[in-house]
Amino acid sequence: MVAESSPRRRTGGRSAVVLTSIRNAVEELIAERGSDAVTIPMVAERAGVNHSSIYRRWGDARTMINDLATYRLDPDRGLPDTGDLRADLTTWAQELISHYSTPVNAALLRGGAAAAGEDESDCLRDRRTEASGFAARPGSTFTGDQVIDLLVAPIIYRAIFLPWTLPETDARTYVDELCDRST
Repeated sequence: MVAESSPRRRTGGRSAVVLTSIRNAVEELIAERGSDAVTIPMVAERAGVNHSSIYRRWGDARTMINDLATYRLDPDRGLPDTGDLRADLTTWAQELISHYSTPVNAALLRGGAAAAGEDESDCLRDRRTEASGFAARPGSTFTGDQVIDLLVAPIIYRAIFLPWTLPETDARTYVDELCDRST
């Protein structure tokens, strides 16, 4: 009698370890060489994985970098929600500033934007979702697009083109302009 076996579920243990080593390799290589110079064979060698595993998951280096840029600022994290919309927006904006003040995060953002090309990057799509969430809160007088244009865009511009200015950027300035302009 042959026993029927059910398909085995992968626990994610090995996969999670491989994914972490790939992410670490990408971050290290971007920090060392810049996002334009990173290739899948370089990442595979640094991560100690077969390059076919990386190609199977992402297809190309640009897509991989775009995905990992999004991973760095987790879209599933909780957003500030204290009941004070202005304070929550300021905390969120400061989180973006702090995140992109780290050189490798700014490099991942640049790489993700380049990888997206004419399409909206995953990172921007996540920020739009967050911005729409803030715009839908009680007391809001602005739209999600206004949050992107007046709060997120200046931070992202600095992260991409003037990263050395981010640490001195005051999140309250952008939040005040958003709130004052939309009333």
